[in-house]
Amino acid sequence: MSTDNSIKKIFDLQLLRRIFSFTKPYKRTLYFSMTLAIILAAISPIRPWLIQLSVDKYIHNKWMQGLITITIIQFGMLLVETLIRFLFLYRTNWMGQTAVNDMRRTVFKKILFQNVSYYDTTPIGTLTTRTINDIEAVNDIFSEGIISIIADVLTIIAIIIVMFASDWRLTLVSLIPFPLLIIATYWFKEAVNKSFIRVRNAVAALNAFAQEHITGMYIVQAFAAEDREMGKFRKINKEHRNANIKGIFAYSVFFPIVEIILALSIGLLVWRGAVLILHFNSSAGTVISFAMYLNLLFRPLRMLADKFNTLQMGMIAGERIFTVLDNNDYQHSNGAYAPDTIKGSIEFEDVHFSYKPGVPVLKGVSFKLDAGKTLAVVGHTGAGKTSIISILNRLYEIQDGKILIDGHDLNDYDIYALREHIGIVLQDVFLFSGTVYENITLRNNDIPLEKVEQVTKLLNIHDFIMRLPGGYDFNVMERGSTLSQGQRQLLSFARALLYDPSILILDEATSSVDSESEQLIQHAIDTLIKGRTSIVIAHRLSTIRKADQIIVMEKGHIIERGDHRSLIAAKGAYYDLYTAVEKEKEETVGNEP
Repeated sequence: MSTDNSIKKIFDLQLLRRIFSFTKPYKRTLYFSMTLAIILAAISPIRPWLIQLSVDKYIHNKWMQGLITITIIQFGMLLVETLIRFLFLYRTNWMGQTAVNDMRRTVFKKILFQNVSYYDTTPIGTLTTRTINDIEAVNDIFSEGIISIIADVLTIIAIIIVMFASDWRLTLVSLIPFPLLIIATYWFKEAVNKSFIRVRNAVAALNAFAQEHITGMYIVQAFAAEDREMGKFRKINKEHRNANIKGIFAYSVFFPIVEIILALSIGLLVWRGAVLILHFNSSAGTVISFAMYLNLLFRPLRMLADKFNTLQMGMIAGERIFTVLDNNDYQHSNGAYAPDTIKGSIEFEDVHFSYKPGVPVLKGVSFKLDAGKTLAVVGHTGAGKTSIISILNRLYEIQDGKILIDGHDLNDYDIYALREHIGIVLQDVFLFSGTVYENITLRNNDIPLEKVEQVTKLLNIHDFIMRLPGGYDFNVMERGSTLSQGQRQLLSFARALLYDPSILILDEATSSVDSESEQLIQHAIDTLIKGRTSIVIAHRLSTIRKADQIIVMEKGHIIERGDHRSLIAAKGAYYDLYTAVEKEKEETVGNEP
């Protein structure tokens, strides 16, 4: 985003309306805050006027009783103003936090329902920034932005009107340095705005970099790339520091200049006021009240430029948030067919699929799998094996062809009802930070522990879980870092079986586990696929010998199909894969001590 475009965002009324649309449920609070802003503007000149009255009428005439009375009135006005300002600040910030809470919930819901392809091109750190940092910047629009600016502008107008009504000559003299303040304010606004944009971009870059490298720390350390990656981090972090220093410099220059301009105004006021007093054209109370007016006038003026920048950055953050909300990379078509149960027959009819336009991954794939049967998909890396399962539950959309489940077109199914009938076990098991029980149930508290134990006992992994400290309450930490690859895989099997799917997908479920874990996993697989339609993608061909049907993929095409015995007898691609794997296994066993 360019700076010029960013600067214009403060005048984007359509964007501002979209942001304030989140306050609709709280419009009474919004109107209440606006009313308080008007009241604050109206009463702000009263205290200086009361001071003027005290000096000119009561102190000058030595009227003690009247002075006591007006002092009590001043104290009462101070309490009233303090109470109104408290209500204004509290209700405005309450509305902002509540609206931002709704906005963050809306953004996260949008992120949850995006297509998987969206995450293929969008860094996780960027989405984290949108969900947290940018939404906090939008909150500033409510707490320090538009409503606060309106209150300050109304206060400035009220004070200037009262000053002119009180003594137009003193007003004009006092405001002689005013153009200097306007110039300084404009410079400050532009300088801070540019630094704010740099800071926001640097924060997004820092979040994305940190998220990516903390997640991939194993690779960084395994390849001894710590120093090189630290150098990259220093560069991004330095840009963040420099951007902040630019803003600090602007603040450091602007506020002393404002104080100097205020001092000039006070000096001109005292000089002109003294001349008028000496010629009996003004009073001491008027000069004192004007000194207070100037302080009240300069206080919002001093902060107005900063608040405009806050508003502007909130608008920029709002625009970024709405790019997430307006993203159309989600499921557009969703059928209405939502059966309570499905048998699980699967048929691919001339299916074509690509992740990127013009780069086909599946090229006319056709096969049929009867309900309750097992299909094994084998082939070299990049052959299109994983793509088959990615489109089966509509994580990605096919470009041509047809997929049928129980004779119904995949697009006719309600996508969420469909996915309830499909269980997936992936090679790279993702576990959330939390207990074993929470990861198996996916934090569904309606599932009792007894049911989870039934499933784990059926899979023969209950004893392994009970050996963990705390058993089912054992905290697996983020991404399951406290468990081995095999243990994580076993928990994913329990998760799949718990939801009793009609169709089961196993993607490289035994490719990176030791032989002891593989025995447990093989038992789990046999238990899982029993009576279910299963699609098994495996690197270790020994795990798919029992499959009812095997298809061999190569460059997006099915080049062979049959069962294990017939494909071995054919001595084609499957035979070559099988013998290569068996040879590798023999060499591994021979090299063991």
